[in-house]
Amino acid sequence: MSLDLFRRKSVCTLIDNSRQSQGLKRELSVWDLTLLGIGAIIGTGVFVLTGTGALKAGPGLMVSFVIAGLACAFSALAYAEFASTVPVSGSVYTYSYVTLGELVAWIIGWDLVLEYLLAVSAVSSGWSGYFQSLLGGFGLNLPDVLRAAPGAVPSKTTLFNLPAFLIVMLITLLLSRGIKESKRVNNVMVLVKIVVVLLFILIGVFYVKPANWQPFAPFGAKGIFAAAAVVFFTYLGFDAVSTAAEEARDPARTLPRGLLYSLGVCTLLYMVVSAIMTGIIPYQQIRGHEDHPVSLALKIAGQNWFAAFVDIGAIVGMTTVMLVALYAQTRVAFAMSRDGLLPAWFSRVHEKYRTPYNVTWVLGIVAGLIGALVPISQIAELVNIGTLFAFIIVSISVIILRKTQPDLPRGFRCPAVPFVPAVSIVLCAFLMSQLMWITWATFLIWLTLGLIIYFTYSRKHSALNASKAQ
Repeated sequence: MSLDLFRRKSVCTLIDNSRQSQGLKRELSVWDLTLLGIGAIIGTGVFVLTGTGALKAGPGLMVSFVIAGLACAFSALAYAEFASTVPVSGSVYTYSYVTLGELVAWIIGWDLVLEYLLAVSAVSSGWSGYFQSLLGGFGLNLPDVLRAAPGAVPSKTTLFNLPAFLIVMLITLLLSRGIKESKRVNNVMVLVKIVVVLLFILIGVFYVKPANWQPFAPFGAKGIFAAAAVVFFTYLGFDAVSTAAEEARDPARTLPRGLLYSLGVCTLLYMVVSAIMTGIIPYQQIRGHEDHPVSLALKIAGQNWFAAFVDIGAIVGMTTVMLVALYAQTRVAFAMSRDGLLPAWFSRVHEKYRTPYNVTWVLGIVAGLIGALVPISQIAELVNIGTLFAFIIVSISVIILRKTQPDLPRGFRCPAVPFVPAVSIVLCAFLMSQLMWITWATFLIWLTLGLIIYFTYSRKHSALNASKAQ
């Protein structure tokens, strides 16, 4: 019976089932997938966490982005091999199913639900803050009870973050209507925020004072590593590209390129933005303004008109992050439902829109309510630990699959296996060690809840269990 916990699916069965059991539209090109990745990555990180990171690392923040980017890059190579070999929805959940077995697949799928759910909720709260700031510029203000989650503002009576809830509902509606419509909106918004970032670089470079880069690492290597653990949040979601496997054209070719292109572009932009920002403003002056460091730097440079434009870019940027994170979450739950680990109702595809309509609305409403009712900053690190855990699992899986099925057709091969995946495991484990103990405790509680669900429902209803019974 214990062996049933590690029963595995074959790659051929997974691919055949994905072709026969659903009708998701293949609409995404390399361009679309690259913008999907950029949409997930550039948002809260570039507009907010650059400030938090600078207070920990000073100008050395640009090195922190390289460290965090390297952890993602090594993992991205493993993701790229799997995405080209097993072009099926579910991301690392599906990859672990064919290598490590059902129990591990359930654990990582349950982990991904937490990761994406809290990512949407956390970003919706930040989006609400920028949006309300923009409304305030026009003299429009919401009642205090609708401005934030209960207890989020100690000096005020707040009950419900209405803007956070409404933006998630709008994104849920868009995703439920179809991937074609969603990708068009995402592509436009991603291009807008890339233009904003590039304009910041082109304008800000003329106000850089090299003296502000001294000392480069005021808190030493410890500060740089601590900042790397924080700004890792900026890269969350690049793996969402792999969840689009069943809606990508020629996934064996397009998925690896989309993953690597988006990660490379974003790492370069993060480094340049952090260098210019800390060159314009001494990092010490960011304290108290961590929620809008980029626009603060422009105001100090006397570019108030463009600072307001950056705020709009931040709103657009965070919207795409939520869109991609919620999209990825629904596709993981869709794959788990199709495998019998979640109720079949979650994997039903809408006859007209060809989307997993039911699960999109369920998860969208839950994410919206969390963002509206919970001061999400208290548990935001859970997103980091969930993603790092997923990266470790996918790196282990690619080593195992290369050993157990060396002749399996691969559209992309991760170089230097097992060295590259091993480096990914070490880097991710190191960044996990930098997180607070309360984050670890909460994460373990979530996994324990998942195990209870697995042993009371999922194991008995697993599609593999049903096939064995026959």
